[in-house]
Amino acid sequence: MSGWDGIDEFVSVAALGSFTRGAKALGVSTTHVSRAIKALEQRLEAQLLQRTTRTVKLTNTGQSFLERCERIVQDRDEAIALVSDRSAPKGELRVTCSTAMGERFVAPIIRRFAMRHSELTVTIDLSNRVSDLIGEDYDLAIRTGAVTDPRLVAKRVASRRLYTCAAPTYLASAPRLARICDLDEHECIRGTADAWHFKLGDEDVIHPPKGRFKCNSGHAVIEACVSGLGICQLPDFYVLPYLQHGMVELLLEEFKPDEEPIWAVYPQRKHLLPKVQQVVECIHQELGPAIGSRKQSPYPKR
Repeated sequence: MSGWDGIDEFVSVAALGSFTRGAKALGVSTTHVSRAIKALEQRLEAQLLQRTTRTVKLTNTGQSFLERCERIVQDRDEAIALVSDRSAPKGELRVTCSTAMGERFVAPIIRRFAMRHSELTVTIDLSNRVSDLIGEDYDLAIRTGAVTDPRLVAKRVASRRLYTCAAPTYLASAPRLARICDLDEHECIRGTADAWHFKLGDEDVIHPPKGRFKCNSGHAVIEACVSGLGICQLPDFYVLPYLQHGMVELLLEEFKPDEEPIWAVYPQRKHLLPKVQQVVECIHQELGPAIGSRKQSPYPKR
């Protein structure tokens, strides 16, 4: 008897909550599934499932065992995919990305990718939290900033600009703003970044904004800016729709920072998987043009 015997059956039944549905998913009989799981429980000397005539529920031991088994099965299937088929993305693809960039750009790109690959199951987690890709078993993250974890691979797939701006109603009665240090005399609307970025000649300048309004939502920050509460610095995809309609004006453009790279980040052990290689290439081809298309029109500057 193999040490693998019963694991696929157990994972299938646990996922579907039924011996009948689990057997159907595996293409085997219910009797086979029942016997395989019973033999597995005997080997483990532990009950994994609580069975009644109507329901199947995991025991506490079964829940802990399931989490390990799901990862084992996924790793096994991915290892087989590396050898047997390098062309077709299949299995589960788990992606994490910041909320705003994900909603506007990344999720639509991955949706179109999934529509072209029927054997692929996709989960996208949009959150401004920096996830542990390895500990939380993500295949891919789309991130900005430095990637320092040696266990991760980072490929630049696009770039974005940071815009410093304010509404005309705020600027009408605000002090003159000609230098970076002049921001100290202004009401700054703070988002998730503790520092604003500028460029003075070849030197990067970091300025800590000060103000009475702070929010971890970029949408809330730009709306506060548009309402005349103060100055903000945000990525292009928050600012450009308002800039295009004259609802905000660009500030300190002569000190604008370099474009910030956007990275596709994934664990080293996953870099040869077709689903990872191909979705990264797809994002690389589509994300840059999607963001860049919003940067073509001239906007009012101050």
